[in-house]
Amino acid sequence: MAGNSQRRGRRLTSKASAPKGSGGKNKDSLAGRGRTLPADERPWHKGYSGTEKLPQRTAWKQDKERRVAAEEGRAPKIGQPGSKDTTWGRGGGRGVPVGRGAAGGRGGKPTGRSGPRVTPGRKSNPSKDTPELLVGRNPVLEALRANVPATALYTAQGIDMDDRINEIIRTAADRGIANLEISRAELDRMTGGVLHQGVGLQVPPFAYQPFEDMVAAALEQQAPLLVALDGVTDPRNLGAVIRSAAAFGAQGVFVPERRAAGITATAWRTSAGAAARVPVAQVTNLTRSLKACRDAGFMVVGLDADGDTDLYNLEAAVGPLVVVVGSEGRGLSRLVGETCDLTVSIPMISEVESLNASVAAAVALAEVARRRSVEL
Repeated sequence: MAGNSQRRGRRLTSKASAPKGSGGKNKDSLAGRGRTLPADERPWHKGYSGTEKLPQRTAWKQDKERRVAAEEGRAPKIGQPGSKDTTWGRGGGRGVPVGRGAAGGRGGKPTGRSGPRVTPGRKSNPSKDTPELLVGRNPVLEALRANVPATALYTAQGIDMDDRINEIIRTAADRGIANLEISRAELDRMTGGVLHQGVGLQVPPFAYQPFEDMVAAALEQQAPLLVALDGVTDPRNLGAVIRSAAAFGAQGVFVPERRAAGITATAWRTSAGAAARVPVAQVTNLTRSLKACRDAGFMVVGLDADGDTDLYNLEAAVGPLVVVVGSEGRGLSRLVGETCDLTVSIPMISEVESLNASVAAAVALAEVARRRSVEL
């Protein structure tokens, strides 16, 4: 046979003919679908504002979202109010966070891991409704003494026993708190490398004291004294100020909600458990809160290196007083400085540019306490 009729791979069938057209029967499928509806005109969208009855499947999806949100303790994505978790504060003891619980994954969804976890070196904005972990022997002991509603106690295997650990374990057992003994490596992972001294306490999230209640409680004391922080962003300074406030008889500390440090793991640890005894409040507007203190009878005094009055000549120290501490770098902001009744400077022998915010607060509070002990 001539040609390539015997070669391997030869074609045994004829070539396919050109595809047939639809004959115009499918021309409607090529037409556009019209304009895209805005959110308020889509019945299945959370921004829908019409009064028409929702499609059955859309209504079922929204009901399912509400149920899931209620179980996870968050607001549903369709804009309806969700359930809230119990927080703890002045009413049932106080405490402060170090890590987030097992439900503190990205987007508030469970991470599938048991216990809290903090990723070192990574900033996050976890949900306020997730459990947190207190670490360190003094902070954990203070939290248990303050009757913080803890849910679990973690102790490292082979931990060095001392009086504090014995009291922690005994108090947790008396309150029915589960004591989970885990490896030190697992506790390191849960705390993100924070120094934990072999012990951690899982608690609900920290609840700040209402500002109005704190002011009212301070005015009931013989020598009302409050401390306000203006833009202090270092949680270690916040913790040190809380510790000084507890040492020198202040009845509370209040900080702005934005652009300022809150009660974090570092703040709690630096306070050495003092945050369990001193009320801490967050305010929306610091200037407005200082004016409210003035209206209630407090003298508002701001610490400033260029203050008008020497700290040792502060006659107002014996009356109701609010000591305002500025930020680490720029000090008091303009509006806060204008709101203060008086600005006070701390005399220094050597030429130092300024003191650390927490150190300045400790010096001022110590002088106020000294003067009050002499004159009251």
